[in-house]
Amino acid sequence: MSDASGEKTEQATEKRMKEVRSKGQLSKSQDLGAWVGVAAAVFMMPATIARAKAAGLMQMVSVQDVIAHPTTTRATQALRDGLGSIGGILLPMLVVIAAAVLAVSVAQGGVHFKKSILKFEHFNPITGLKHMFGTQALWNGAKVLLKTAAVALVLWVVIKGLMPILMNSGLPLESLLAAASHGVSSITVAAVAAGLAMGGLDVMVVIRRNRKKTRMTKKEIKDEHKQSDGDPHIRQQRRQRAIAMSRNRMMAKVVDADVVMINPTEFAVALRYEPGRSAPRVIAKGKGEVARGIREKAEAEGIPMVKDIPLTRALHRLCELGDEIPVDLYTPVARVLTFVMALKARGSRDAQGTHSMPGGTIALDPEDALVDEQDSDEIVSDPAPTPDFAPTTSLIGALS
Repeated sequence: MSDASGEKTEQATEKRMKEVRSKGQLSKSQDLGAWVGVAAAVFMMPATIARAKAAGLMQMVSVQDVIAHPTTTRATQALRDGLGSIGGILLPMLVVIAAAVLAVSVAQGGVHFKKSILKFEHFNPITGLKHMFGTQALWNGAKVLLKTAAVALVLWVVIKGLMPILMNSGLPLESLLAAASHGVSSITVAAVAAGLAMGGLDVMVVIRRNRKKTRMTKKEIKDEHKQSDGDPHIRQQRRQRAIAMSRNRMMAKVVDADVVMINPTEFAVALRYEPGRSAPRVIAKGKGEVARGIREKAEAEGIPMVKDIPLTRALHRLCELGDEIPVDLYTPVARVLTFVMALKARGSRDAQGTHSMPGGTIALDPEDALVDEQDSDEIVSDPAPTPDFAPTTSLIGALS
């Protein structure tokens, strides 16, 4: 029924809220900003009074100097100093008030500037009557009465507590003035606290009104999803995020590799052999920048890297992530694992870094055997002793 009637029952999406905020269509609590400004003024008042007192003393000295030596120049300078001191007295307080009010405005949705366009509805008397006698107008009227009553109640309670002290005629004048000063401070703080409480209540009402005003129909949400899904830019962003997440997960698995096969510049394939499985698995692979990232990760983690151009290309071309190596590659991979195990048996330092297989590489598929002349140069290390390495039955057969 709600879809057919267009009833707005759904909460606004993030995209809709962003559009509404950018257009400045969300209501804000004016009371909270006003009372925060008053609170900032009260907070800065003691320092402002102290600066005013110091400036007043300096001004009195200037006036006395003018009286003692009356000249036009001295009088003009004294007037300039007096007017200039006003800015120094009030400026810090005004800056704090402006910053506090601006912070409240930003917290409620930010400050937005837009061109003002005259619309007929702004001059529509029917619309004006709705604003005058609608629910918003009723709330504004009730809010004024409630604020007045709350502030008056707080002031009455504070003044009632101060009256016995102020009416005590036995106190000296200095004590009465101190009590009166303390009473004024208490009244001011109480009034500001009551105003801030009313401002907080107004914020909750405004938030509830904004949520109701920005509700959407189910059809609007479906249309927005269709529009977003059809946006090539959004699809590309999602694809890039998915690729980045997948790449990060793959890179995290490089630390579990037993060996990383390298091209050495274009390709990299990380292999892991787990006893009990039929063959090693490919846990990371890539070319170009991804291959470089795998090599850097392997070097940082001390994973042995073996340079075997045909085998690396074959593994990269034939295997996907998580795949076990194909049967045709059992023999060359078994040789590599045996070589790596021998290096690890010597010590971790011997296993780290980049190595070349003793005796060179094994030519595989002719397509994989075609390598650049630059990549075909190999540095053959000393033959490693064959360790007591017990691979699975399939790999034992490949080694025999």
